[in-house]
Amino acid sequence: MKKGLLSALLGITMAAGILAGCSQAKAPAGAPAQEASPSAKARSLDEIKKAGTIRIGVFSDKNPFGYVDSNGKIQGYDVYFGKRIAKDLFGSEDKVEFVYVEAASRVEYLKSAKVDVILANFTVTDERKEQVDFALPYMKVALGVVSPDKALISDVSQLKDKTLIVVKGTTAETYFSQNHPEVKLLKFDEYQEAYDALADGRGDAFSTDNTEVLAWAIQNKGFTVGIESIGNLDTIAPAVQKGNTELLEWLNGEIKSLAGEQFFHQDYKETLEPVYGDEIDPENLVVEGGQV
Repeated sequence: MKKGLLSALLGITMAAGILAGCSQAKAPAGAPAQEASPSAKARSLDEIKKAGTIRIGVFSDKNPFGYVDSNGKIQGYDVYFGKRIAKDLFGSEDKVEFVYVEAASRVEYLKSAKVDVILANFTVTDERKEQVDFALPYMKVALGVVSPDKALISDVSQLKDKTLIVVKGTTAETYFSQNHPEVKLLKFDEYQEAYDALADGRGDAFSTDNTEVLAWAIQNKGFTVGIESIGNLDTIAPAVQKGNTELLEWLNGEIKSLAGEQFFHQDYKETLEPVYGDEIDPENLVVEGGQV
């Protein structure tokens, strides 16, 4: 998928345990990812400042947006932003506690106040807006489908009666469930599980954000993103517990302020460009100042 092609495709339509000090923590095992937890009042902005750290939910297995590297450190586009939030709140990017979440647990982690903010590649949808409050967007994305070269899926019609791998709680799961009931879905809680299933041949293809499947295909020979854009062009934004107005307004102000230094372009250069090279024009992904 070359730079010009992705530009055209994306331009078509807009239609968990915690370790402190820039640390990372795995979500507690045992409870199903979608199990509801009692609501708990989120920490206010003042309470976060008094505590001296902010808790941010990120992925640990979605390279290059939120993942644990070979040295055991959390990295990625969302993580880079999370560190800057901590720096601007407390004067140090180490004042953040990264909490590992799964796609299906993002809303629950906000409702139960396990995290203050979700930065786990969270796509803005009307359904999610009813449960959480989204700040201004910092990225735009559509869905893509990756499959083995030897049995390439290049059109959604080829998925009829085949098995498509998706991650629970993602826009890919929702999109195919609602629009393509003829496609059999094999669902997993974690991205790594989904990619392992694709590599093992347990499904015919895998769908998630096109920017993410492209990155994976670049790093895994024998696989190609045959469907480069499907569904609407969506936005990715930070989310907070519904009604946490002060924190939401601070995040909006932060995103607007960072536009002056083209922060998200720098974030892209540091975290995504090493993966994509010249395959993607950053202008087709990066959003500055919340202005799409």
